[in-house]
Amino acid sequence: MLDKLKELIKRLLPASDNVMEQAVKSGVWVGVMNVTERGLELLLLVIVASLLSPRAFGLMGIALLMLSSLKKLSELGIKAALIQAEEDNVDEELNTAWTIETARGTVIGLILFLGAPFIASAFNQPAATDLFRVIALSPFIVGLRNPAVVYFQKSLDFHKEFVYRVSGAVAYFVVTLGVALYDPTVYALAIGYIAGDAARFIVSYIADGYRPWPSFDLDIAKKRFSFGKWVTANSILYFLYSRGDDWFVGWALMASALGFYQLAYRLSNAPATEITQTISSVTFSAYSKVQNDVEKLRSGYFQTLRMTTLASFPAAMGIAAIAPAFVEAFFTPAWQPMIPVMQLLAIYGLLRSMGATMGPVWKAVGRPDYIAKLSTLRVILIAIFIYPVTMMYGIEGTSALITGIYIFPMMPIDTYLIARTVESSPIRVLREVSYPFIASLGMAAAVTYVYQTVALNAPILEFILLILVGIGVYVALALALMFSFDWEVKQNLESIFDALA
Repeated sequence: MLDKLKELIKRLLPASDNVMEQAVKSGVWVGVMNVTERGLELLLLVIVASLLSPRAFGLMGIALLMLSSLKKLSELGIKAALIQAEEDNVDEELNTAWTIETARGTVIGLILFLGAPFIASAFNQPAATDLFRVIALSPFIVGLRNPAVVYFQKSLDFHKEFVYRVSGAVAYFVVTLGVALYDPTVYALAIGYIAGDAARFIVSYIADGYRPWPSFDLDIAKKRFSFGKWVTANSILYFLYSRGDDWFVGWALMASALGFYQLAYRLSNAPATEITQTISSVTFSAYSKVQNDVEKLRSGYFQTLRMTTLASFPAAMGIAAIAPAFVEAFFTPAWQPMIPVMQLLAIYGLLRSMGATMGPVWKAVGRPDYIAKLSTLRVILIAIFIYPVTMMYGIEGTSALITGIYIFPMMPIDTYLIARTVESSPIRVLREVSYPFIASLGMAAAVTYVYQTVALNAPILEFILLILVGIGVYVALALALMFSFDWEVKQNLESIFDALA
């Protein structure tokens, strides 16, 4: 048994010179990693939600919002630039990268620690001052990690990335749960978060033998910043449109409202988040290797789009359909207000997963400015409408706004630009996503019908039944479409199995 397991792991190591085979095998590692990491997080949230109040989640959300703000505003894009670089070996640049990241992490930590009283007062939560000071340890720890972690993605060594990331998830789960059982306060979440960063820090030095030393080369910094400047702009803009709503909800409404909103987002977008991270990690590296071959780039993009939407569309539609049963089965009645928010944001997650297939292409071909310009438009639209919509309709209005702007005008523009980049047509892009969309819509309709007509008087059993119905209906519809129309996902699945054989 042990020998068979070793042989399986050996086959999954991306040691081949074939880029597509490397990408497939790396995708398996990233997919398993993300499912494990997010699964532990969601399980932890469900357990801890019964121990902590929505306000505690809201306070932690504010602390992480501030941390995320400082990280995004100071992102220099060095790591992305090193991954995109044509050189396979960038050892001579790692000391400079490490020095920059260490200095950045130290500054962010000091700002959080010293500014904690002012931040807490700005959100009308003075009792949260010490919480912000605990979180201030995080950027300092992250800044000191081994800069050679860049090779985990650059060289498609995602088996190392798996160990690196999952170690943090396990530490976060164990420490948070242990502290919450002993002292059920918001500090359980904060201490667990720091423990996760500490675990990843340790593993980063175990997984790679490179040892950094403080040094700085201005020419290297300038060279990589020419690409990284767009990553910096994209990072700031991404934060504004992806977390600006959290900021506004936290400022305009109560901490408990932010707790509902953030947990609803994390639950409803869990599949989309994992899929987008997998896509961004694997395809950016793979696309960068074929950035000058449009035919391979186009083929790779459509394969990615098919496989992404095959999994993400039913996950999003399914979450929207089972949200009431899920909250009833696993949460206390105090969490009922997040049901409609989950349903709206699940549709947003569907669109996110589709949009995530586009960004890596634009970065790989040297056009990260597309992402920055599109993000600017989203930020402007959100800024115009978020105040009246949120004040009038609460967090339901906020979630409807975020989803609505992505439906129009963002997705039509995204579709047009990606089709032009890979020298195809928007019609083909829409045709590729129409198959999983139709199957997912049919699945959601079936699940909703069963939920409204079948009453087992046992919430957990009802939830399990809905999951089984959803899987069965989607698989049946997907197979019917696969064999009745020219949906090439069948060939893509065969290619993946061949690469793993």
